[in-house]
Amino acid sequence: MNEQPGGLNDPSYAAFAWRRFRLILAWMTTAGAACSAGVIMVMAHVQGPLHLVTMLAVLGGVGGSVSLAGALMGLAFLSSGTGHDEDVERLD
Repeated sequence: MNEQPGGLNDPSYAAFAWRRFRLILAWMTTAGAACSAGVIMVMAHVQGPLHLVTMLAVLGGVGGSVSLAGALMGLAFLSSGTGHDEDVERLD
């Protein structure tokens, strides 16, 4: 069995992979905040002044959805990019 170098067992590569994941997560959180702000601005323009509860609901709904999608995709990239998927396939 040939073990692929650079998996999560290698501390330096694991640190690189997790740093990349956190960078993806930071960018997606920023995108979620921007989308939430855009939706709040459009809603305020269309409907007038918004209540705080409405703005928090938009922030949680839109921002939370975008952040969650980014986290899940980041974990998929982490798993695939580090060879973890291939390690699981070899166990079968």
